[in-house]
Amino acid sequence: MLNKTLTALFVRDLEALKKEIDLYSNEKSLWLVPEGISNSAGNLCLHLVGNLNHFIGATIGNTGYVRQRHLEFSQKDIPRAELIKQIDDTIQVVTLALETLSESDMQKAYAHQVFNEPMTTEYFLVHLTMHLAYHLGQINYHRRLLDV
Repeated sequence: MLNKTLTALFVRDLEALKKEIDLYSNEKSLWLVPEGISNSAGNLCLHLVGNLNHFIGATIGNTGYVRQRHLEFSQKDIPRAELIKQIDDTIQVVTLALETLSESDMQKAYAHQVFNEPMTTEYFLVHLTMHLAYHLGQINYHRRLLDV
């Protein structure tokens, strides 16, 4: 079933996110935003955690998570250990939520209209894997450019 494949991909990339955050030799570099760069790695990490906890945890898993998207981009200097804990918690949330989905659930309309048009849960979950991969690549590039 697709939910098992998606779970494997989310877990793989969230584990890669933890590795990227851990690979910063200087923890302060996680929060650098030099001219020409929109977001720090730390804020992108918070964004990914918030995004998945909202769109998968709260919406599919009924976790009660309340997203504060503005904080994903405004909070600074959160310790690396806390970021990694948040990623670990997100892995659990995503895994538990996705295992509840049937093939029929995947073909139903996703609960929120995110792109101003209806879409299936399957479509949106595939989008979320791509969103995670996109920002993971940005974090990798940020680390290789700015971790001094």
